[in-house]
Amino acid sequence: MISIIKSSFTVIAMLSITNLGAVELPSFADLVEQQGVKVVNIGTKTTIDQPNNIPVPEDDPFYEFFRKFAPPGGEKRESRSLGSGFIISEDGYILTNSHVVAAADDITVKLNDKREFTAELIGIDKRTDVAVVKIDATGLPFVSIGEPEDLRVGDWVLAIGSPFGFESTVTAGIVSAKGRSLPQENYVPFIQTDVAINPGNSGGPLFNLDGEVVGINAQIYSRTGGFMGLSFAIPIDVAIDVADQLKTDGRVKRGRIGVVIQEVTDDLAENFGLDRARGALVSRVEKGAAASKAGIATSDIILKFDGKEVETSNDLPRIVGQTRPGKIVEIEIWRNESSKILTLTVGEIPADKTARSKKDADQPATAANIIESLGLAVSDITPGQLKQLGLESGVRIDRVAGSGDSAGLKQGDIVLALNNEDIKSVNQFKTLMQTYANARSVALLIQRGGNSLYIPIRLKAN
Repeated sequence: MISIIKSSFTVIAMLSITNLGAVELPSFADLVEQQGVKVVNIGTKTTIDQPNNIPVPEDDPFYEFFRKFAPPGGEKRESRSLGSGFIISEDGYILTNSHVVAAADDITVKLNDKREFTAELIGIDKRTDVAVVKIDATGLPFVSIGEPEDLRVGDWVLAIGSPFGFESTVTAGIVSAKGRSLPQENYVPFIQTDVAINPGNSGGPLFNLDGEVVGINAQIYSRTGGFMGLSFAIPIDVAIDVADQLKTDGRVKRGRIGVVIQEVTDDLAENFGLDRARGALVSRVEKGAAASKAGIATSDIILKFDGKEVETSNDLPRIVGQTRPGKIVEIEIWRNESSKILTLTVGEIPADKTARSKKDADQPATAANIIESLGLAVSDITPGQLKQLGLESGVRIDRVAGSGDSAGLKQGDIVLALNNEDIKSVNQFKTLMQTYANARSVALLIQRGGNSLYIPIRLKAN
């Protein structure tokens, strides 16, 4: 029976080849031989403080609280992880993912020729998941940068990385889709592929058949934690723009206009007299922000921004974010069943803390570096979302690593209070964190799955 099934498949395959003509699959051997030496293995080491039974001294106001409710622990442990990266200049600059190196105390780069270097973290950008590290070396082979725009769905692509620590592993596949939007990822039009990507591949290059890097392998979609045929890469043009800013300024400048938007459905397009479902519908305009000053109002539909078409609401954050703050742009909007052109001066998104150095350590603790030290990225929750959740206020944890992760915080948790003060916005959260700059620890009240609990966290910055 098995042999009959195999024979059937053989016949089908032969018929397919006959119908399509002789098709020769590509060999990647030359590409791998030439480009593999430019791919590196990145190892990180992080020392994590396990929660104590009583993580504060007896004279701390929260001593009794932690004495009753803090989980067991109290030991330090060393966490190690592996990722990938690739060399972008002969003097040792390397691109990888921010989630590979963001929480690391030590970063080690291993080259294809087995040499190892301690790397310096130049900068990270969590919004795009891009990081730059540097090793003290010269004369290194470095990759050629390709054009993601030239990729076509169905093109062959290849990844080189270190899945599960197996160095210099090569996998290949095709481009499955372009311009993908993923939850919580507003600034990257991902390249979707079916290239096998697993833990350890993160930060490695995605090559086209010309041996040019077209993306950084960053994420997979999986119900098991392993590869299931859906991989996502950051387009290399996005990554290089971020890297250049990190190397020059130590941070990434992004445009902001101050609107809350939603998708335009067929029904909404009909209601607003628009020819078809397209653009981004403005549901709220922030008072005093760039959009407000330009005359944008609630119920406007943004169709173009700086000459670029806004086909879906997901397009607008990417287009605005890639626009330099201070630039004067034209916006085409749909209002009262006709188009209108407005002029707007782009504002700026407050920058994340992107790089760590001894100089940073010598600076007084601030709200920004305290939150960074907890490994948290947080965002405001709209009034509509709060109503759906049955909450009056709070901020959402979009990403967590480091001590925040070790303490038990999770992506999607809602922070309701810091110690005994309610959290109403991200800005207020940052202000409150500043007031605890000299504290040894804080307690966050979070909501998770309908339940509320306090989680004590030591302030690593102190």
